Amino acid sequence: MQKESLKFLRALLESASPSGYEKPGRDIFRKYVASFADSCRTDVHGNCIAAVNEKGAVRVMLAGHIDELITMVTYINDEGYIHFASGTNLRTLPGMRVSIHGGRGTVRGVIPLKAVHLTTPEDLKKPLKIEELFIDVGAKDKKDAQKIVAVGDIVTIDAGFEELRNGNFVARGCDDRVGAFVVAEAMRLLAKRRLKCAVYGVATVQEEVGLRGARTSAFGIDPHAGIAIDVGHATDHPGTDKRKEGEVKLGGGPILCCGPNINPVLGKMLLEAAKRKKIPYQFVAEPRATGTDANAIQINRAGVAAALVSIPNRYMHSTVETCNLRDLEDAARLLAETVAEITPDTDFTP
Repeated sequence: MQKESLKFLRALLESASPSGYEKPGRDIFRKYVASFADSCRTDVHGNCIAAVNEKGAVRVMLAGHIDELITMVTYINDEGYIHFASGTNLRTLPGMRVSIHGGRGTVRGVIPLKAVHLTTPEDLKKPLKIEELFIDVGAKDKKDAQKIVAVGDIVTIDAGFEELRNGNFVARGCDDRVGAFVVAEAMRLLAKRRLKCAVYGVATVQEEVGLRGARTSAFGIDPHAGIAIDVGHATDHPGTDKRKEGEVKLGGGPILCCGPNINPVLGKMLLEAAKRKKIPYQFVAEPRATGTDANAIQINRAGVAAALVSIPNRYMHSTVETCNLRDLEDAARLLAETVAEITPDTDFTP
């Protein structure tokens, strides 16, 4: 991966961008794509929309959501401990260091993990409850905590980008900032080519709370075809069942799929581009709506030819999501090669 691209990926993954509060990640995305896109704007919902060859008669939308699961301060007790609501997996939170972001700046804290010496065997068997978790910022009491934290402040886990072996890397929020990264890289590649279609690369917002950004940006762009780039479950580690999720490994290439959420013509174009350009790929079945931005794009207005390209991801919705750099590069190349083949004569009718 080229140096500037890796720098962009690191910055994107280390930004704090919970659903509804995506500005830090969006600003990083916008600054990067603005250097090669013909235009770049942020809509009232918060989606960042970049365009290449905007005057093209056929409109193609690429979408990767920029938001991560949200955690928010809900209550500060008399002792100065901070309670919160969270959309993430509670089992991943105890023992984590956190940052609280609000009008008073960034505040560091921890979500305590009770010492095993003080925990009964019965307690260890009980499921976690959100009301039992809290954040310790070192405050003396409620009044002291309120000097630096307020109800409504957002909370992120302090888990940055780290490279592992064989091109693998770990970070929180790979779901789906790696998708937004791939969108930007595909747009960079497409900006160098003569296109017969207009391409809109969108860092969508609020996917984790209902595919909202894809819904509104697709309505505004009104694309003829749209491809969502999200993450898919890698099944190359202990504790997964290939009978349920299919066979997917890190470094094996982006995931393509078939199913009712995938337009057959666009799905075939992706598959043929991968074969023609010898881009590695993996294939899974998706018998229902995919639960990604592809679903919102597909049912926009009178209907859109939709497809999904997924990045293999281990340990989804945890603080140690793990992906592979080559998979990201291959996904961007695949998108660029596919979109470059779309012309005004392309008929997406099944």
